[in-house]
Amino acid sequence: QVQLVESGGGLVQPGGSLRLSCAASGIIFGFYAMSWYRQAPGKQRELVASITSAGSINYIDSVKGRFTISRDNAKDTVYLQMNSLKPEDTAVYYCNAERTRLSYWGQGTQVTVSS
Repeated sequence: QVQLVESGGGLVQPGGSLRLSCAASGIIFGFYAMSWYRQAPGKQRELVASITSAGSINYIDSVKGRFTISRDNAKDTVYLQMNSLKPEDTAVYYCNAERTRLSYWGQGTQVTVSS
């Protein structure tokens, strides 16, 4: 059974930082591209950052220079370090694992940026 379990969300003031973690089980983690998506109320889910099995990384423009995605294949875990958070970063953040025609999702973790 495949499980992706996110953690690390919460309430933070503008300018603050959070580190999200996503622990995977039931897959050969190193074979999968890992991504973080987010969905704000009333908006479509959007891809925030991704890291391939080879370590290639991409970000959406709005988080470049503020967010860092990384993976630890020994721990089957992907991270999203989020710095200089803005209110517009408020959303539910989801972890995704993808390989060929296989795609798995976590349950999401809420990130709220507010003073």
